[in-house]
Amino acid sequence: MTATIEDKRAHFAELHRGPGCFIMPNPWDIGSAIYLSTLGFKALATTSRGAAFSAGRPDGGLKRDEALAHIKALVAATDLPFNADFENGFADNRDQLAESVRLCVETGVAGLSIEDYSGDPAKPFYDFDEAVARVKTARAAIDATGAKVVLTARSEIFLHGYEGGLPEALRRLAAFAEAGADALYAPGLRKAEDVAEVVRVAGKLPVNYLAFTPALTFKQIEDLGVRRISVGAALARVAWEAFMRAAKEIAEKGVFDAFAPGGSFGELQKLFAGRGR
Repeated sequence: MTATIEDKRAHFAELHRGPGCFIMPNPWDIGSAIYLSTLGFKALATTSRGAAFSAGRPDGGLKRDEALAHIKALVAATDLPFNADFENGFADNRDQLAESVRLCVETGVAGLSIEDYSGDPAKPFYDFDEAVARVKTARAAIDATGAKVVLTARSEIFLHGYEGGLPEALRRLAAFAEAGADALYAPGLRKAEDVAEVVRVAGKLPVNYLAFTPALTFKQIEDLGVRRISVGAALARVAWEAFMRAAKEIAEKGVFDAFAPGGSFGELQKLFAGRGR
């Protein structure tokens, strides 16, 4: 480890100034973070779903202290800058949100996101004015630390479903930009024309795109003006699928054929050599 926290933050900020587009994949544990850091990616991001699944919880099931510990461990695992999927900041109250953001900054992240999805089944989304006020709160909390941390404001309307669709998402993202966000993100967009609309509304602010399958290609996304691509919990789900398929074959058929494409012990041993000693 040679990069300082300040180095990582400066590098992450520079990536957002462009030009072009970069992919920011989402590891779910230290091992996956280390491996991704060997493949030439310029930054990484946590995945709240992937982290929750690893802890045996549903999405949104981690407590704030658990999430902060997870983020801190991943930040320390590589020289790459990390963006934290920080959900709703683990707080409905704005004072508590400010505290949560401060604590997240203290983990050494280069960026963090705050979303307008509350997670409350009775009222899953914050009202427009409250959602905007929360972005302002997060901005002020970051600025108060003096750290150069990129604030991404997320509207979850497409990912979780909310009345208003694209017009409401655009209204919120435009307001988030005015409230002090450094980057904008509307996960769940699948149509190129919708992505283009988000980029238009963002203006000079960088936009994050969540890759799906079937998805737009990197070139198509870049041509739309997107600056940053993440994959959410997709890599974690791929790993879980292989694990579940192998385990089911053992339990149901008593065969071990699913082991054949498993990762090489030697390669994994070499990847992690010298760590933890």
